[in-house]
Amino acid sequence: MSAAGNHTQTTLTRATWIGPWAGLPIAWTDADEFDEETYRAAVSACCRAGMPGVYTGGTTGEFYALEFDEFQRVARATVEECRAAGKPAMIGCTSTYTLGAARRAQLAAELGAAAVQVALPFWMEVADDQVVPFFREVARAAAGLPISVYETTRAKKTLSLEQHRQIKAAVPSYLMVKANAGTIGCTPAGCRALSEFVNVFVGEHLWGILGREGAQGSCSAAVYWNPPIVLELWDQVQRGDWDRVDATCAQLTALYEFFGSKFATRGFTDSAFDHLGATAGGFVHTGLRIRGPYPAATANDVACLREWYRDHWPQMGPGGATATCR
Repeated sequence: MSAAGNHTQTTLTRATWIGPWAGLPIAWTDADEFDEETYRAAVSACCRAGMPGVYTGGTTGEFYALEFDEFQRVARATVEECRAAGKPAMIGCTSTYTLGAARRAQLAAELGAAAVQVALPFWMEVADDQVVPFFREVARAAAGLPISVYETTRAKKTLSLEQHRQIKAAVPSYLMVKANAGTIGCTPAGCRALSEFVNVFVGEHLWGILGREGAQGSCSAAVYWNPPIVLELWDQVQRGDWDRVDATCAQLTALYEFFGSKFATRGFTDSAFDHLGATAGGFVHTGLRIRGPYPAATANDVACLREWYRDHWPQMGPGGATATCR
């Protein structure tokens, strides 16, 4: 099947690849197997809520813990549910080696994904002269699909503005960068410069600062913790209602600082945090389980977060802690 196939439902451009895309966690059964029914229901719920797209295969989606056959099932479920709702799906294709990423990108394209995302291989640092060839090879496998670069310090290498320009020159389908802390896109000057040729996605709590510099969206967890708050926040960004944006971003920052102080010392990863946030919010039901050796949140952690919501931001959570936060 050709990559473009007849299955791709949405053609993304820089004008349309914007907003808070739901970066969903994977649902697992008690037997540590993919809970496809529960996951599909979560994807469908996000589409119905009006989120601009759904994304899987990032850190929250535990790409590093998936066998290839599991990757196929998760990617297919995401694409099919998004297609049924008329929404685009982005599939993360990161791997520890070029062929692994390329195979995933090819499969995502064959399934009809609207875009693929990929970080640099992260086990051994990629040399400067191999950065562009790596992204070129993945783009070739994706056969024209829009590409997002997932830039993270976990890849042991951050890219310069010039390297981003070189990737864009070699891969015209490079349309979006997911910028994380410690990378150029998370600085005002870097976001402004990158925004001249790609869309910059950052954490929602940074929209107050970086939305003014051109940031165009987020691979978001908070949007499925509480869709109305984050979708309204994005509307405010688009309207340039910066006073209200700043106020909500300050609340999100306080929430993330609470996460850091309360749970980070226990070794929580992105996925543990996002399963916790989803469960406490109650909009989607993906459970708390994540794959080891990384620790998962507990029912008491959910109660603790709900207690924080009750005391500090009632609109964000359902309220009513059921256990003591300790």
